[in-house]
Amino acid sequence: MEEIGTERRGGIAHIVLNRPTVRNAVTLTMWRELANIFSSFAADQDVRGVILRGAGNDFSVGADISEFNHIREDRHQAAAYEVAVDACSGAIAALGKPVVAAISGFCLGGGCHLALACDFRFADRSTTIGIPSAKLSIVYGVNSVQRLLALTGLSNAKRILYSADRFAAEDAARMGLIDELHEDAVAAAEEVLHRLSGNAPLSISGAKFMLNGLTMGSGALDLAAAQRLVDEASDSSDFKEGREAFVQKRAPCFRGR
Repeated sequence: MEEIGTERRGGIAHIVLNRPTVRNAVTLTMWRELANIFSSFAADQDVRGVILRGAGNDFSVGADISEFNHIREDRHQAAAYEVAVDACSGAIAALGKPVVAAISGFCLGGGCHLALACDFRFADRSTTIGIPSAKLSIVYGVNSVQRLLALTGLSNAKRILYSADRFAAEDAARMGLIDELHEDAVAAAEEVLHRLSGNAPLSISGAKFMLNGLTMGSGALDLAAAQRLVDEASDSSDFKEGREAFVQKRAPCFRGR
């Protein structure tokens, strides 16, 4: 079976971490393939939103530590590994379409890294979430720490990283690690993405670009690129369609251009 599955349901793409026998532990090969998959959606106008989930009962227990002895043995290998991990989360964050992590069971370490890069994190009450890097003498990557800080605030981020504890779904929601709790996280993610797919793609991609850039700290947001997104949306056919639909009191039909 493929270690990463892909499904299309209407305009929603499902990306499935597909190693349920090892609770969807992510290999180096998978980090690289996930980056390619998410990058490929940028030009795919049929995809209006993405759900990232795990096969079986778990989202992901994180990086596959069993391969660390030969791919992350020293600082040089660790640096190369982090490049792949950051490229993956960067591809998720850079995709100008909404991405929802649908979480159940374990969401630990690298699994949390993936979820943090998504726009939203929906979970069911079976979820246990945490970052055990302090128990492995690993310093969590800068980009993921920045995303964690933005979501949870300073005290909670310190608690999560210092303790390496695992948090139940309700506690994680109170800290900001989880946005919404649902009986069926996948169904809830599909519902919200179908609703968002009726809005202007250029508006969503522009907002995502700016919000993510501002979140990542001083100097991270390219102001000239942000202005280009504003200008492109202003000149777009979709902007005209939005205005006409509003006047005509009908649902707009946006095409992302």
